Amino acid sequence: MLTKIYKIIFICLIFFNQSNSYSKSLDSDNFSKKNLYNYISALVSLDNNQNSESLIFFNSSKQLKESHESYLKKYLIALILNGKINKAVQEIKTIKNKKNADFFESQLLLVLDSLKKNDFKKSSFYINKLKQHQEEGTFEFIISSGLEEYVYLFYNNKINNSFNNNFGNLSIINKALQNCYLEKEEAALFFEKIINLEKGGGYSRYLFFYLNFLLNEKKFAEAQAISQTIDPLNTTLLVGQAKKWMDEKKFDKFKKTFSCEKSNDIIAEFLYLISHLYSSEGDLKKSNFYFNLSQYFNPKFKFNLSLLAENYLTSKDFDKSQKILKTFKQENEVYHWYKIKKIAEIINLRTNSEESFDYINSQFVKIKNPSLKMIFEMGNIVKRFGKYDLSVKYYSKTLSELDPKTLIYAEVLFRRGGSYERIHNYEKSDEDLLQSLEINPDEPHVLNYLAYSWLERNYQIDEAIQMLEKAYEQKQNDPYIIDSIGWAYYLIGDYSKAERFLRKAVSIMPTDPIVNDHYGDILWKLEQKIQASYFWKNVLTFEDTDNEMKEEIYYKLLKGPKKT
Repeated sequence: MLTKIYKIIFICLIFFNQSNSYSKSLDSDNFSKKNLYNYISALVSLDNNQNSESLIFFNSSKQLKESHESYLKKYLIALILNGKINKAVQEIKTIKNKKNADFFESQLLLVLDSLKKNDFKKSSFYINKLKQHQEEGTFEFIISSGLEEYVYLFYNNKINNSFNNNFGNLSIINKALQNCYLEKEEAALFFEKIINLEKGGGYSRYLFFYLNFLLNEKKFAEAQAISQTIDPLNTTLLVGQAKKWMDEKKFDKFKKTFSCEKSNDIIAEFLYLISHLYSSEGDLKKSNFYFNLSQYFNPKFKFNLSLLAENYLTSKDFDKSQKILKTFKQENEVYHWYKIKKIAEIINLRTNSEESFDYINSQFVKIKNPSLKMIFEMGNIVKRFGKYDLSVKYYSKTLSELDPKTLIYAEVLFRRGGSYERIHNYEKSDEDLLQSLEINPDEPHVLNYLAYSWLERNYQIDEAIQMLEKAYEQKQNDPYIIDSIGWAYYLIGDYSKAERFLRKAVSIMPTDPIVNDHYGDILWKLEQKIQASYFWKNVLTFEDTDNEMKEEIYYKLLKGPKKT
């Protein structure tokens, strides 16, 4: 409600505090109560992600676009968010008062329209107008500079090496795509560079484009060799689907999705990257804006719709998110599985966890030959639902198909060991965790988990402390490890040392029930009983506090901690 009130105030200020030139341009008909109401309603709808509704209100006040720049700008944004890019371009081209159409978004659309039509000469003209609205250090500056590079590339069929490299990883991506467009060998070097910048991170996406480039160059053996290096359990959606195509030798699928030979596909990827950047910054509306522009250039790249689905999910627009998710077909099994997981997540958010579990479980059993990654992820999923016996089953199946000398084998052992621990099968748990450490001796999270399990059982305390100290050396800001080592010192009676660790842990995780509980216990032992009760009372206010812990806290508030 407050948002809408603020919006109304803002609009009123716009209308009543424009320049004299603007005021003179409005007659009494334009400035009617009806137009003002429609405009406010349009903006409120747009602000609430009701894009279709916003267009209805915008279209009812069309005359304002000739005299009100802000109106036209919001109207264009609403059109783009509704996927009506051609309509938006037409509105700019046909408006009589060109002065009101001279802002970043309008010039951007004119640049993109000319690029879409391969009229690179006209693109050069519009890019210069676009640059007049950029401000260094902003996303607009990045967008206009990047587009300028591509306009030069398409117009001159060569790379403009005069551009600086101030855009970090984006510069490398641009160079990779530009060299790919020109079919230069240098493209491989740039793709390798951007992939290696962040192993397993956001830039692994460009492994898809690298494989695409190699296949286009008919370097099938090289592409196959690279594909074999992809970790089957730790990969992004797009790369996972690419590996599936490579394994099945469906090489034609790559070019049908994206081609470096097509300028429109290149621009689409650049716009997608901008959309992703805005999404990572939390500006979902702008992310959706650039996403729709990206799809306008390359509608074949349906997999990119996962970003839009995530944006809608983040903004809690579950209906739109689910509608997009349902476009992923079973033939592309990686994205089909992604769809199932996300719909299950939506069900959980809307109803309850049991219904969500029933859905994903029923969908999983329908998959005839689930991949190893699917089996592994089912282990993780059912574990989150508290189905620890079932998670053991899936982890065991995963382990049976992995090389027992690999780090991923150690990772799955760690997860299965955690499941065994939760069902109190400590013998099996210790066996898995110790074997995991044999493969990867210094893994801090495994060291922490095993050590804390021993502390809880009052088992091999000295050895547990040694493991925690080793874990802490590697992860000195990990609150779980800090909590564990603090609790270990508590158990051996070194309360001063324990307090220093738990104070740090609670500062990092102030709303964690266990950390607050532990800190309260330590403060009690240090005769700081008022402070101890403060942290115990905190535990009662946290959503993650279960009933069993609440009962323990009530006891402590009356009598203090039970003797250990």
